[in-house]
Amino acid sequence: ATSAAFAQRLDWERLDVTTFSWQKALGGEGAHGMLILSPRAVARLESFVPPRPLPKIFRLTKGGKLIEGIFLGETINTPSMLCVADCLDALEWMEGLGGLEATCARADANAAALQDWVDGAGWIENLVADPRARSNTSVCLRITDPGIASRDEAAQRDFVKRMTKLLESERAAYDIASYRDAPPGLRIWCGTTVETADVRALTLWLDWAFAVTCSG
Repeated sequence: ATSAAFAQRLDWERLDVTTFSWQKALGGEGAHGMLILSPRAVARLESFVPPRPLPKIFRLTKGGKLIEGIFLGETINTPSMLCVADCLDALEWMEGLGGLEATCARADANAAALQDWVDGAGWIENLVADPRARSNTSVCLRITDPGIASRDEAAQRDFVKRMTKLLESERAAYDIASYRDAPPGLRIWCGTTVETADVRALTLWLDWAFAVTCSG
């Protein structure tokens, strides 16, 4: 749930093991994550006998029982208190917005604003064809303009690289190229910490960067 926590309504009845990080929906510092286990997951852990020795950091049971201290604030190593304070600030901010309903609504509005632009842009589309399966946070897009889409994958990636570098040089957007293992395209964060007005402003920059890169 790394990209879903605080932006989507998680169905806890169907989730046995859930993880999320502070730096995604909370907009906090990296290197910290949270682990949530259901009673069924705990029972499975307590009955599981690993076929090989496990590194200490991966051990959640001792003597066939859950090590509950991990879930009560007993950390393996001392975490950064600055990161903890930052996370608490983010939670207080979200609570001030109106809680989970408000944070989900913000992500929905951001994703909708981006999709509205996509639907009218004419040169790009959502990578996920089925609207029901689309993320409202990490939105992946691919370029459909025939002049770009007809190129081989390496050439498409080069185009995206030049386009995103142009945006970075203008300080309009950073690190929005798709993942290396994903099809060439863009990846736009639409989570709770982003203002919808900024998403709309970004779309103007995307149109500009696309046009400039095409002309280059």
